[in-house]
Amino acid sequence: MTDITVPQLGESVTEATVGSWMVKTGDTVSRDDVLVELETDKVAVEVRAEADGVMGEIFASEGDNVEIGARLAVIEAAGGAGGADAADAAEPASEAGGTDDEDVDDNKAGEETAKSAAPSSGDTVDATVPQMGESVTEGTIGSWLVKAGDTVDIDQALVEIETDKVAVEVPSPVAGVVAELLVDEGDTVAPGDAVARINEGGSAPAEDTNSKASDSADPASEKKTMPSAARVIEENKLDANSIEGSGKDGRITKGDALKAAAAPKAATSTAPPAAAPAKTPAAPSAPTAPRETGPREERVRMTRLRQTIAKRLKDAQNAAAILTTYNEADMSAIMAARKAHQEAFVAKHGVKLGFMSFFVKACCHALKEVPAVNAEIDGADIIYKNYYDMGVAVGTDRGLVVPVVRDADQMTLAEIEKEIIRLGKRARDGKLSIDEMQGATFTISNGGVYGSLMSMPILNAPQSGILGMHKIQERPMAENGQVVIKPMMYLALSYDHRIVDGKEAVTYLVRVKENLEDPQRMMFDL
Repeated sequence: MTDITVPQLGESVTEATVGSWMVKTGDTVSRDDVLVELETDKVAVEVRAEADGVMGEIFASEGDNVEIGARLAVIEAAGGAGGADAADAAEPASEAGGTDDEDVDDNKAGEETAKSAAPSSGDTVDATVPQMGESVTEGTIGSWLVKAGDTVDIDQALVEIETDKVAVEVPSPVAGVVAELLVDEGDTVAPGDAVARINEGGSAPAEDTNSKASDSADPASEKKTMPSAARVIEENKLDANSIEGSGKDGRITKGDALKAAAAPKAATSTAPPAAAPAKTPAAPSAPTAPRETGPREERVRMTRLRQTIAKRLKDAQNAAAILTTYNEADMSAIMAARKAHQEAFVAKHGVKLGFMSFFVKACCHALKEVPAVNAEIDGADIIYKNYYDMGVAVGTDRGLVVPVVRDADQMTLAEIEKEIIRLGKRARDGKLSIDEMQGATFTISNGGVYGSLMSMPILNAPQSGILGMHKIQERPMAENGQVVIKPMMYLALSYDHRIVDGKEAVTYLVRVKENLEDPQRMMFDL
């Protein structure tokens, strides 16, 4: 007798909900057959048979909450009492021509067909979610690049996983055939979770005509739905019979349900009109169905990166006491220096002398004088940082990312320019690593490249300061009693007033202004 228990589902997962049982007591099962689906707050997991035999007692019903290691069911030896009873019950049922026990024979026939169609292969190897960075604990399954039955090479990309920072590809650990996709598009997974099974060295199976004939012979059979998909269907009041399942045996996956939810017209027309009134009193607190889109509207699901950007910016507003102070800087000195030395700078270093390197240097110099702007709050403590890792905001097609220039105070202008160019290219290509975006102590955002004249930047938590650069605009300024035209830039410093006092914030921004208007101050450490 073999116990079927709840497997480990991740370091932070302590319980799961029993989804759909695929078998019943008395069914004959083979090793690795799917017995039941478990649903967690992160992923749906299939529990498989660990040995051949006959299903014995099932201890957990669908919908029950079970803890890790809890006993779900038992598998009895095929030659045991349970197997004999099942065989005895199946034989007269077959002769009578129609009871539920016919399912046992159907299952056996299906298993034999599946075995004959299975690819010849060696070991079955799991493709797992790689480590995605020290602080990244989960990601969302994006687009599958393969399907069950496809032949794959070693290291071939199987699926893309979106995290709150980057997109990560899961490679095939071996060359072979994709035996099964274990998760659906839209599912949340953690590092180490298995997402697919590969039959090492296998070849693609022949088309299963018997299975197709069986499917066509029973068009009225009820569609199977994964628990994660069932939840989406219920929340969005969808009709499961109108959704085409792409999972194993035509099962409706979460991705199928999400696609159906994104087409509210079709979902609304096929949903039973009486479904809404039949809801329980708790229905008002349930998520509402997406509103119907118009003929000139397009519904696109937010990427995980965009969802995280939205969440973190709102969290920063809710958690920090954000205040913004403004000033303006005369950019004449920097523009004159760039014009005078640009040609020689490019000849020696191979990159142009831009404005960002001056701003990075000016900010580092000012941070040393006003350390509170380079600090962060940790509970009831303040952590002062004696290093200067500058985050430089970069806009990409996927959204805003903030790669980090490490130890910027120790770098030359040329080194800063080269590093910003390198990080910017990696950001636009979607190749930034987690380490390249973690640990900044202060952030610079340049809205001026898009034409912004003035804005109020939002803090990049847990930092206590962010500087907003803006467009250089020629304006009439008073100088020695005369009106002259100057290239001016508005500067905005947003800061956390819980840790940075107004005097410190204004002093910091004035030092940045002075460093920009007279770059020699930084050379002489003034």
